Amino acid sequence: MTIKKEETKKVETAMDKLFNDDKAFTKLPEEGDIVEGTVISIEKKEVLLDINGVMTGIIRGKELFNESSEFADLKPGDKTEATVVDLDNELGMIELSFRYAGHQKTWTTLDEYKNSSTVVTAKVTDANKGGLLVSVNGVAGFLPVSQLSPEYYPRIQGGDKNKILEKLKSYVKQEFSVKVLDVNSEQEKLIVSEKASWEEAQKDLFSKYKVGDKVDGKITAVTDFGVFVQFGENLEGLIHISELAWQRIDDPRDLYKVNDELQAEIINIDGSKIFLSSKKLIADPWADVAEKYTVGDVVEGKVLKITSYGLFVELDKNIHGLAHISEMKDPNMSNIEKTVKVGELKKFKIVSIEAKEHRLGLAIAEEGKDKSEKIKEEKVEKEEESKEDKDESGEEEK
Repeated sequence: MTIKKEETKKVETAMDKLFNDDKAFTKLPEEGDIVEGTVISIEKKEVLLDINGVMTGIIRGKELFNESSEFADLKPGDKTEATVVDLDNELGMIELSFRYAGHQKTWTTLDEYKNSSTVVTAKVTDANKGGLLVSVNGVAGFLPVSQLSPEYYPRIQGGDKNKILEKLKSYVKQEFSVKVLDVNSEQEKLIVSEKASWEEAQKDLFSKYKVGDKVDGKITAVTDFGVFVQFGENLEGLIHISELAWQRIDDPRDLYKVNDELQAEIINIDGSKIFLSSKKLIADPWADVAEKYTVGDVVEGKVLKITSYGLFVELDKNIHGLAHISEMKDPNMSNIEKTVKVGELKKFKIVSIEAKEHRLGLAIAEEGKDKSEKIKEEKVEKEEESKEDKDESGEEEK
């Protein structure tokens, strides 16, 4: 029988395609590679896969198990992936693993979540003082305290670490919507953020506000550095201690407590961070300070605080001044607490007023003179002493 040229050409073309397109004939897999195969059979203790029709792979023992249920419902004819563990086992087959394949696939998926900013679910499994231990797609990860949204951030008065941990422990078994911040399969490192997910959900709300807007809110936390105010639709802003009032404040708790209501003005928006000011809505008492006080006046003031550099003094509710150590008899302040007590009313002399900078300088009135007057007096005293010395030396010559 004669084979026609057309038939020969068809056979050659089919063979070329087979060898050129099927990578299984040109490159064998290596250990660690993920290969795709078709399920041949499923037994209780093993699964056989057909790899490109040229080799058979077997998954058995512990390699059948995986964190996810991805491989639980396989049936003959299904396509699936597995990791190459051994290229030639004692049965002459490729030894494969669902466990490693699932592990690799999971980390690849987590990396994709990070790159695409996908919001995923994280289940809290435990907590420590630094944050929450979570599980995402069966992988253990960490959610730092700093990456919790205002709703879940543990603001504990005084910053008691044990109470913070107690608050974090209360989240165990809860599920949070998070974004992946950092993922490294080699180090098995996974860091997630609940705050980033919250910011995504609140994005449209942030766009409704701008600097200068006035908001009504309720205080959710009082700290050493200021108060947190909730306003609008679950948004939160910080009023720093310097923006609470025009006068000096040592402890915000002296003015506010949780659940107090107040009005504030937005002074800065930095991403999801909103900064507020309550003193902006109060007339600046320093604007007319020159009408109330004059340099040289002797006034009564209450000592609020004694520091290494002087005394903080309250002249009235809004105007506070500083009696600097340079205006003290004892410049080292070594004995000041023996003569001055916090809360004591004393007479002070105003030595300087800087309204724009909100500064007013004082000297204890009992000392009698301000610094410039002291310098003049010291100069006069030295001149008199010098004159007396000359007179005495003249009399000795006689």
